Amino acid sequence: MTLTGKTILMSGGSRGIGLAIALRAARDGANIALMAKTDTPHPKLEGTVHSAAEAIEAAGGRALPIVGDVRNDDDITEAVMKTQGEFGGIDIVVNNASVIDLSGSRDLAAKKYDLMQDVNVRGTFMLSRAAVPILKDAENPHILSLSPPLNITPRWLGAHTGYTLAKYGMTMATLGMAAEFADDGIAANALWPETTIATAAVQFALGGDRMMKVSRTPEVYADAAYEVLTKPAREYTGQTLIVEQVLRDAGVTDFAKYAATPGTPDSELFPDIFL
Repeated sequence: MTLTGKTILMSGGSRGIGLAIALRAARDGANIALMAKTDTPHPKLEGTVHSAAEAIEAAGGRALPIVGDVRNDDDITEAVMKTQGEFGGIDIVVNNASVIDLSGSRDLAAKKYDLMQDVNVRGTFMLSRAAVPILKDAENPHILSLSPPLNITPRWLGAHTGYTLAKYGMTMATLGMAAEFADDGIAANALWPETTIATAAVQFALGGDRMMKVSRTPEVYADAAYEVLTKPAREYTGQTLIVEQVLRDAGVTDFAKYAATPGTPDSELFPDIFL
């Protein structure tokens, strides 16, 4: 199974992991609708929804850039309807949009807590829910959320409680959708990496250039997402998946090509939070 002719609706995707997933699908000739806020360039971050659409088209896919905010219910409805209208349906929803703040509970601003809940948890729930009636008509419907397994050890529950709640909320919403819509054949899975990924979020929120050098590229996430999204939906659902294990199960044994700094041994890569 490939993603040829399949239609993906993704939250975010102007850069980083989301864009890498979109480009991998585009190489099959997939249709990708990107719902993102980045209409104009950010002073510190590369990429807009429009430049991402251009890259998708160049990679062989069809792109629909939609300027919208996953926190806004009207924007979500418009994105779903525009995607269906442009491509005739929706096969896949990728919940990529996410906000990160690793502040401790006493230092975390209330507005930032609310933002993480609104984008990460509510956005995942609302976008997935809005697409369900159309996903039901798809041949192999998938919901994929970029969120971690529910590791309830004190180490991660207490490390950054606000962020942990928001990411675990994404996963719980996804697993709930998997159970609720299993009879409709809609798969819903969460996917998370073993190591940090070299993205702007890692550079600015976790550890700068030093952290980037001991991370893997977004392509490792994209290749794993591709494996998940091409699985039979009725048989591959309700799981919290790990990027590298998905690829190992697909026969990948050498991850050297994914090192952000070529030649970095796997043993020197920085393990991701939550695992």
